[in-house]
Amino acid sequence: MIRSVKLPRHLHKPLFITLFAGLLCARCGAQSTTEWRDDLVDHMVGRWELQGQVMGRAAHHEVQAEWTLNHLFLRIYEKTATGAPASERRYEAIWFLGYDPVSERYVLHLLDVFGGRFSETLGYGTREGNAIRFVFEYPDGPFHTTYRWNSDNDTWQWLMEQKDKDGKWTNFAGLKLTRSRR
Repeated sequence: MIRSVKLPRHLHKPLFITLFAGLLCARCGAQSTTEWRDDLVDHMVGRWELQGQVMGRAAHHEVQAEWTLNHLFLRIYEKTATGAPASERRYEAIWFLGYDPVSERYVLHLLDVFGGRFSETLGYGTREGNAIRFVFEYPDGPFHTTYRWNSDNDTWQWLMEQKDKDGKWTNFAGLKLTRSRR
């Protein structure tokens, strides 16, 4: 028979803190805290000017990429440039690019102005030379995002493709990132 024990009220908070700290320490022991190093992704660190087409419309964005969360993710912050034409659709996003050494693949989390529905799906990527190709399996169909670094002129190309209703791959976006002069 199990008897319930009523703790004095002054012990509730210390007990909660002790249990929480114990759970946190157990989780920390199960996770690797080793920094992630990637010779390709390192080239994306910095400030960038992004220009190109998204769904056939001009895009002018500012991008800033920096290591975060114990150097386990590259945080990529993207937003419409302040000098973009007033007619341009405003956009803002935060991407978290990481690597899963167990699955031996890249992981890309997207959070943007379109809300939670599109941030439910993770992109999984593989590297080939100076490119990482991500596949997102959205409920309405697959989506590819490829980050390609051009070492000759220190630029990035972001290519995004989606399947149309007929099952053909079509361009969603073609974007070029150049180092910001600011």
